[in-house]
Amino acid sequence: MMIAIVDEGLGNSAYLVDLGDGRALAVDASRDLRALRAEADRRGLRVAFAADTHLHADFLSGALQLAATDGARVLASAAGKRAFEHAALRDGDEVDLGGLRLRALATPGHTGEYLSHVLLDGPRPVGVFTGGSLIVGAAARTDLLGPEQTEPLARAQYRSLRRLATLPEETAVWPTHGAGSFCSAPPGAERISTIGREKATNPLLQAPDEDAFVQRLISSLGSFPPYFLRLGEVNRRGPTLLGDPRLEPLGAARVRALLAEGAALVDVRPARDFAAAHIPGAISIPLRAQFASWLGWLLEAATPYVIVRNPDQDTAEILWQAAKIGYEAVAGELAEPWDGPLASIPMAGPDRVGAASVLDVRQVAEYAEGHLPGAAHLELGALPAHADRVPAGPTVVMCGHGERAMTAASLLERAGHRQIAVLDGGPADWAKATGQALEEGA
Repeated sequence: MMIAIVDEGLGNSAYLVDLGDGRALAVDASRDLRALRAEADRRGLRVAFAADTHLHADFLSGALQLAATDGARVLASAAGKRAFEHAALRDGDEVDLGGLRLRALATPGHTGEYLSHVLLDGPRPVGVFTGGSLIVGAAARTDLLGPEQTEPLARAQYRSLRRLATLPEETAVWPTHGAGSFCSAPPGAERISTIGREKATNPLLQAPDEDAFVQRLISSLGSFPPYFLRLGEVNRRGPTLLGDPRLEPLGAARVRALLAEGAALVDVRPARDFAAAHIPGAISIPLRAQFASWLGWLLEAATPYVIVRNPDQDTAEILWQAAKIGYEAVAGELAEPWDGPLASIPMAGPDRVGAASVLDVRQVAEYAEGHLPGAAHLELGALPAHADRVPAGPTVVMCGHGERAMTAASLLERAGHRQIAVLDGGPADWAKATGQALEEGA
C-alpha cells in the first residue's frame, strides 16, 4: 500500500509505502514529519528506509531525522556526495525491501545528481518515484544550479523523461513536486499519474525534438524563493536534528530591544486582523499552508524574528513550517499586549477601487491570465528590493484573495508609503462587482 502525504503549502508529496511486515519506506519526506509519522503510527509501521530522489531545494529532507529516530536506512544518489551515512546508489542499483525492490534510475535534469526510484514487485515495475523529473503534465525546473547550467540540465531532462517513458504504460508515476510548487508544476494538475497517461497528455513529452523541449521547459520557468539556492547544500551536509520546537514568550520591552538590534516582527494573524490594527513595521505573513514559502522569500535565514499571533493559532504549525525550510532564528513571540502605537491598513471592496493606482503582486503567470485594466505589476517576492518602483499616492494592492496583498502592503508601509489599501478579494471579484472585463497578457 502506498500513501501520499501532501504538503499543500509547498506543493509537494511525500510517500509512505507499507512493505507488509510492519516496516515502511518513506520517499522524499520533509523535516516536518508530523503527517508522515501520524500515517505510520495509524498503520503500526516503522520507517525502515528513507529514500530521497535528489538534493531538495525547496525543503529540508527528513531522511536524516528518520535515520536517527527510527533507525531508517537512508537511500540516495552517490553523485550527491552527502556528508552523512547513507546507501550511495548508482544507476541500476537495487535495494531489497523485503519482497519488494527499489531500483535506482539516473534521471538528471532537475538536479545533476538525480535518481528516480522504481518500485518493483518481482520483475514488474509497480510505480516510479520521479520526484521532480517527470511530474504530472510537466517536468521540474532546471535553473536551480545557476543560469549556465539551465540549458544543459534541460537537455538532460529531455533524455531523462524519454528514459522514464520506456517503462510500461501502466506504471504509476509518483512525483514529489505538484500543483503549488515553485519547482514548475502546472496549476490544478493531479498529483499522481501513469507513464501511459503522461505519454498521451504531457506537453513536454509531445515536443517533436530536443530543442523544442528545451524551449518549452525554459520558457515556463517563473521566479522562485531565494532560499532554494541554499537548501541543496544544507541537505548535502545533513540538516541538524530537531526536538519539539517551542516559542519563548517575550515582553514588549524585550521585543523593542530585539527590533532595535535588527530583528524582524512577523505578524501571522489573518489579513483582516492585521488590517484592523498592527504594530508599525511588522510584516504580515498570515499563517496558512503557504506560510513557509513567504517567510523564506521575504526574510534572510539568519535574521532573528519575533512572532505576533492570535491565541488560537498553533505555535507548532508556525515553528514546523519555518523549520522545514531551515528558518530557526525565531527569538520568541510577543506574549503581552503591545503598549505602543498601532497602525492600520484599510481594505477596499472590489467596487471601491476608484481612481487609485492598482498594484498587482501575483506571479507573472497569474497576472497574465487576467488583471485589472491598467494595473501595475510587481511580484511580491521582488517587492522588498524594488519598493521604490511604487509611486507615492493612493494605491490599492491586490493579489488573488488578499493575503499576499496584505503582506505587500505591510512591506510598502515599512518603506514609507502611507496611502495604501488592500483589495478585499481578487480580480474575479472586481470583474463581478464592476461588470468590467479583465485584461490579459503580461
